[in-house]
Amino acid sequence: MAAEDKLGRDTVMLDLRELVDSFDALVIASGRNDRQVRAIAEEIERLVDIALDVKPNHVEGWTSAEWIALDYGDVIVHVFDEAAREYYDLEHLWNAAPAFRSASIA
Repeated sequence: MAAEDKLGRDTVMLDLRELVDSFDALVIASGRNDRQVRAIAEEIERLVDIALDVKPNHVEGWTSAEWIALDYGDVIVHVFDEAAREYYDLEHLWNAAPAFRSASIA
């Protein structure tokens, strides 16, 4: 998976199809610092473009790289630094969603 290719940590996919109508899934990954967060997000963009010929509809967070969000419509990818991930705790916010860790996502 793209996040692991750039040494991302604790990648999880939350299946939100039964909880919201606006999108199907959140993918969440962590990097240790801003450079790694950017590298993970860039690799995700690159591999999605190669595999699916799809670019994100919108990207937020490149400037600070504490939290980069890639909006692919039905799937939203969040790449956090570790402090921001802990602070925003999206897994807890969406704890009713089935979660699939990186070993089961590939």
